[in-house]
Amino acid sequence: MPYRKDRPRRGVYTKTRPTKKAAAPKPKSTPPIDHNGLYPYLLRFSEWAAMSGLSPSTVKSREQVLRRFIAWCDERGIDDPKTITKPMLERYQAHLYHYRKPNGDPLSLGSQHALLAPVKAFFKWLTRQNYLPTNPASELVLPKQIRGLPQVILSVEEVERLIHLPDTGTPYGVRDRAILETLYSTGIRRMELVNLTLYDVDASRKTLLVRQGKGRKDRLLPLGERALHWVERYRREARPQLLAHHDEQTLFLTDYGEPWHKNRLSDLVRKYLHHAHIDKPGACHLFRHAMATHMLENGADIRFIQTMLGHSDLSTTQIYTQVSIEKLREIHAATHPARVENSIDTDQTTVKREET
Repeated sequence: MPYRKDRPRRGVYTKTRPTKKAAAPKPKSTPPIDHNGLYPYLLRFSEWAAMSGLSPSTVKSREQVLRRFIAWCDERGIDDPKTITKPMLERYQAHLYHYRKPNGDPLSLGSQHALLAPVKAFFKWLTRQNYLPTNPASELVLPKQIRGLPQVILSVEEVERLIHLPDTGTPYGVRDRAILETLYSTGIRRMELVNLTLYDVDASRKTLLVRQGKGRKDRLLPLGERALHWVERYRREARPQLLAHHDEQTLFLTDYGEPWHKNRLSDLVRKYLHHAHIDKPGACHLFRHAMATHMLENGADIRFIQTMLGHSDLSTTQIYTQVSIEKLREIHAATHPARVENSIDTDQTTVKREET
């Protein structure tokens, strides 16, 4: 049964904003570090990274990680990069290894790697810019990154049940159906979907253009006929009713005629997961995993999946060959000597011998 929103509507869609609730208290942030002697170098490093073509999100995430490192240095009275040695950096690495989150869990190896890699890049830059005579981080061994398998994979039946939930008798339902269909058809990331514009979908060529995806790379993807049908219906029927500003070029709009924020898009998908009674962790990325796995199981070449997902390294895509179990199960059932019929024959022979 299609899912309907409980909020009553009357006639034409209104763009009245809901009353804002009081913001929840934010967790304690990193202490100020602008007084520390390392801080000016951080600002120059961030400026250099931006000028080198790194995406704003990458520059911001690196800066946040380095702020954490500088705060650790500040607590120990370290404020000059020339005084930092390899043993000091190893102590910081040990600090991250022994650190415990508020729930008592340690940082994963992946998190430790993510907190150390920008530090290593920072000292490499300091050395190249001649701020340091030698690089104290050059021989720092980072934790090995383990490529884990996706925690859960939606089955084809679960995806179909999920996609058919929106009430397509309303503009909101048509939009939601178009969003879910696009996620499943193309496997794009949630930020890539959020950033789509009206002109990124080419109905005549049945393609979707992802602009400035991860790594600031563009890629042109096929858009399935069913997904294209719902996107076109959304553009033709639903989007004009959601539009708040006529010059807005973003393809998918919220209930208030605004571009989506990535977290709000995840909330939308989780809502449909809940109403579909699918108790699995995740949201938008579940469609990405499902698309890759289902296409591999239906015979798609791994390099085509690599192009669809926008992976620069084939080894990243190959994790899906490990969760694509159907073909392996068929081969196992057809070739393994311990097949069911052999086992039954053996059991029957044993019974006859016992009776004799």
